[in-house]
Amino acid sequence: MSFGRDSYHHGNLREALVEAARRLIAERGLGGFAFAELARAAGVSPAAPYRHFRDRGALVAELALRGFAMLREDLLTAWNDGRPDPAAAIERCGRAYLHFARRDPAAYAAMFDGTPGETDPALRAAADAAFAVVRNAAEAACAAAPTRNRPPALMVALHVWTLCHGTASLFTGPPSPGRRPLPMTPEDLLEAGLLVYLRSLGLGG
Repeated sequence: MSFGRDSYHHGNLREALVEAARRLIAERGLGGFAFAELARAAGVSPAAPYRHFRDRGALVAELALRGFAMLREDLLTAWNDGRPDPAAAIERCGRAYLHFARRDPAAYAAMFDGTPGETDPALRAAADAAFAVVRNAAEAACAAAPTRNRPPALMVALHVWTLCHGTASLFTGPPSPGRRPLPMTPEDLLEAGLLVYLRSLGLGG
């Protein structure tokens, strides 16, 4: 795999490196390649990537940053201002989450297994912005519920995120020894889980 030296000469080295990282991570996982190998994949010298990224970790963080931004947009589109009702819109958000994990497994891996957000304020902010969509959705669902026994919105948001992330991590991506066969699609499994959870709190239809 090589992007050729034209990528560098045309000033697209940064994008070529990000794309090379995306492909290598998707094929081998986060730990499956060295920074020098990434340079070869982009068709440049081993020193050239340092013009844009201080090390391999910084490149993975850039991929994660872009991933959180894309996930946020996908969730916003799926939420669609809570139409026709918050519970149904939250279920759409779950499907959007799974679709993103399938569509860009390299970014998904970088987002949740790469650079810790605590060491990168921009990455932490991007992750928080994606989660904020789910939190806003949970707040809308809780606000529509009867005042008595209304659950805390943050708790609901965290549980919804956990259901989405757990389903995506266990049942999407490359095969793994711990993966169990499912009698349904991951989307249907997640939708059923969200439906049971939301209805148990009086938030579903």
